[in-house]
Amino acid sequence: MTVLTQQPDRPPSGRPSSPDGKRRRRPDDTRTALFFIAPAALGLAVFLAWPLIRGIWLSFTNYNLLTDPEFIGLANYRRLIADPIFWDSMLTTVWYVVLNIGIQTAAALTIALLMYRLTQSTLLRGLVLTPYLVSNVVAGLVWVWILDTQFGVGNQILGWLGIDPIGFFTDSAWAIPTIALVNVWRHMGYTALLIFAGLQTLPASVYEAARLDGSGEIRTFFSVTMPLLRPIMALVLIMTVIGSFQVFDTVAVTTNGGPANATNVLQLYIYDLAFDRFQFGYASAMSVGLLIVLGIITVIQYRMTRADSSDLA
Repeated sequence: MTVLTQQPDRPPSGRPSSPDGKRRRRPDDTRTALFFIAPAALGLAVFLAWPLIRGIWLSFTNYNLLTDPEFIGLANYRRLIADPIFWDSMLTTVWYVVLNIGIQTAAALTIALLMYRLTQSTLLRGLVLTPYLVSNVVAGLVWVWILDTQFGVGNQILGWLGIDPIGFFTDSAWAIPTIALVNVWRHMGYTALLIFAGLQTLPASVYEAARLDGSGEIRTFFSVTMPLLRPIMALVLIMTVIGSFQVFDTVAVTTNGGPANATNVLQLYIYDLAFDRFQFGYASAMSVGLLIVLGIITVIQYRMTRADSSDLA
């Protein structure tokens, strides 16, 4: 005869129970999470969301800070389309972005690869990041002194090499490339560390397989490293392009839009309209226009680089 014994009820695996056999509910951390998120959410609402909504509203008004905003519909946007200075500033900004992004990305990728292949010293990473710790205003002023036509050490070195002094910030042909290179010097270390972090996530087994197949360094770089690094490079490009379109402080302290409006980038023109001419409505419309342009560029970059997928999957 078989004796059946009744086993006591047991809670499902992984779920604690109280001594009386009842399941205990896991503590709800929602309130704690909201408590820690609240300061950041408040800052986001006050300093980003509200100014964005306010700026979009002002773009449909005639507002000079001294009187109440007057709704004028799409008049500011019609004026923007017909404004030759706006399009001139946009072309100047695009030229700056092309130079800055092209040189900065190439330099940062080279630095990241060298750090990844030769050394991963924490001290070296700190040294690479050092220029990024200098503010744009300070960096701009320092380079103005270094590249001064009469007293700058940069032009003195060129003189020793038999080259005539160059007006890096005073010559129309040199001003934008010089400003781009100043910002490349400041930001390339930070960009390199982002790429370096991406390189550390790549599996070593892929490179071992490439070596077994007889792949050389150059072929491995273009056939293995770059495809696997694509999501990180997409993120880096999106961040740097958005930041480059917002260039202002370096231009303001070095050339202030000169010579002859050769460096009158879009952000400087918006600042001039808002705080020098008190045309806040038109300046807001121009800011909204820049927001739309950046949104379109970001979507195109996201699609072209397939930033939402990885070849490692």
